[in-house]
Amino acid sequence: MPRQPDPELESRILNAAHKLWKRGGDPALTLRSVAREAGTNTPAVYRRFQDRDAIIRALMQRMRQDLAALLEEASSPEEGCERYLEYALSHPHEYELFFHYNYQLDYSPQARRAGIRVRRPARDAIQAKLVKDLGGSAADHEDIMTALWMMAHGAAMLLLSKSIEPKDAQLARAAFTRSVRALLKDAARLHRR
Repeated sequence: MPRQPDPELESRILNAAHKLWKRGGDPALTLRSVAREAGTNTPAVYRRFQDRDAIIRALMQRMRQDLAALLEEASSPEEGCERYLEYALSHPHEYELFFHYNYQLDYSPQARRAGIRVRRPARDAIQAKLVKDLGGSAADHEDIMTALWMMAHGAAMLLLSKSIEPKDAQLARAAFTRSVRALLKDAARLHRR
């Protein structure tokens, strides 16, 4: 009797890869270790994922979706920015994975040649909030979206790397909140013109 495919295997593989990344970072994420952690063998992993990059890309997409779900629940762009920063600080390994591989796997010339199409649901969630609050279309708010993302990512990286000492983290968070508020207030003023 032929073996039946395991419908849960892909999820187990991604969960195993996530666990290994959190435990040991980049060096821990080998296909052999992922297979062992998922309770399967390396050929089974290759049947589901072409290579290590495909597993990392799937983990990145999972993170994008988790973050987008949090941001969609936000009541405003300001709250969305706060949720983004909180997600980064409470999921440092996932955040590191994402930004360590983001360009290489999704935006590099090799990725473009391979036809990789990147969805950005977290960015789309915040842009939808900007459209709701300010009117216009998502394209009208590209500059403000980029500025908000740069502030949130910069704050996350400074806090995660401890470039801002932990004793000053609350002051930094308050400065971030004030900066987001000021940027959104200025955007609203400019949009009313």
